[in-house]
Amino acid sequence: MDFNYSPRTIELQTRVRAFMDEHIYPAENAVHEELQANTAAGKRWTPLQVIEKLKPKARDAGLWNLFLPETKYGAGLTNQEYAPLAEIMGRVGWASEVFNCSAPDTGNMETIVRYGTAEHKKRWLEPLLAGEIRSAFAMTEPGVASSDATNIEARIVRDGDDYVLNGRKWWTSGAGDPRCAVFIFMGKTDPEAPRHSQQSMILVPADAPGVKVLRPLQVFGYDDAPHGHMEVIFQNVRVPATNILLGEGRGFEIAQGRLGPGRIHHCMRLIGVAERALELMCRRATKRVAFGRPLSEQGVTRERIAEARCKIDMARLLTLKAAWMMDIAGNKAAKAEIAMIKVVAPQMACDVIDWAMQIHGGAGMCQDFPLAHYYTAARTLRFADGPDEVHRNAIAKIELGKYA
Repeated sequence: MDFNYSPRTIELQTRVRAFMDEHIYPAENAVHEELQANTAAGKRWTPLQVIEKLKPKARDAGLWNLFLPETKYGAGLTNQEYAPLAEIMGRVGWASEVFNCSAPDTGNMETIVRYGTAEHKKRWLEPLLAGEIRSAFAMTEPGVASSDATNIEARIVRDGDDYVLNGRKWWTSGAGDPRCAVFIFMGKTDPEAPRHSQQSMILVPADAPGVKVLRPLQVFGYDDAPHGHMEVIFQNVRVPATNILLGEGRGFEIAQGRLGPGRIHHCMRLIGVAERALELMCRRATKRVAFGRPLSEQGVTRERIAEARCKIDMARLLTLKAAWMMDIAGNKAAKAEIAMIKVVAPQMACDVIDWAMQIHGGAGMCQDFPLAHYYTAARTLRFADGPDEVHRNAIAKIELGKYA
């Protein structure tokens, strides 16, 4: 593996960092203030204009759709080339949206590029690439342990030229945004088929009759408006049969193709979050005095700073290795590495953020610093692409298989 970044990545890193310095960091307070003003006016789920006004600037700067490797639609970067850019964007929670590189839209766009028809691409992909609409991914359900996706109970039933959908989903991120125009819905088309051939994915217009957003789910008290993580009911929702992706029984195949790159993106953004948390920790440690000495001179602080640096760099190298393997050999060949980064990166970020919060004392728990929100995001990602236990089990099976 070549540990050097490509010349194109280095050039884009410079440009993304410059954009962050000029536009993103200075707007952090303005985004918070606009959300509070919208809340007071009863418009909490309204798109934030501070962010919207930055998007044309990112597009004009050539920093748009960097995540998508397909050169016809995106920047043509490999996973390994995009990963360091995701790290920089991850330093501010909403920054990825400015570059049209935010989840779940990135995964949904990749899914439509790879598995959608020409009609799907015209109707949904092109507006998503242009940043004109948003999207959501509806898989997890409240009634079953969705870490085992074969448990999913939602149904997709053929009826003539249509499919009829019924099911209750939750943690459907992005469904709170009024610009959300399409869901990718996962459900069973044939409950009697082999276990991993029962599921299918289908495109569902957000305004289809029978689609109802029930409520936003809070994450440690945050609702992440105007994006949101919603509970949604699909009741006798009728969509054209042509909206099916790839064909009946191909849901797991699509999920594996979708989740590999998404995990790289999540993990690299988490590394960016951890880097910023470490930066905040070091700055705080040099300015605060306790028991007669600056915190930076106290042994426990130095130990945590050193451990944070080690953990961040190890997580980054493992994530870059996974990205490199995906690029040269495909997602299947990198399945162990993908599983490992899903365990390592969120746990690392939780540890580093927690130490940074400890250094900040009470300030680390409130809105004066981004650390509390960082922690909720990092902790959530220990579930978002599957619980730690699922990935550890997969890693162990691969390891044990070497000695079978």
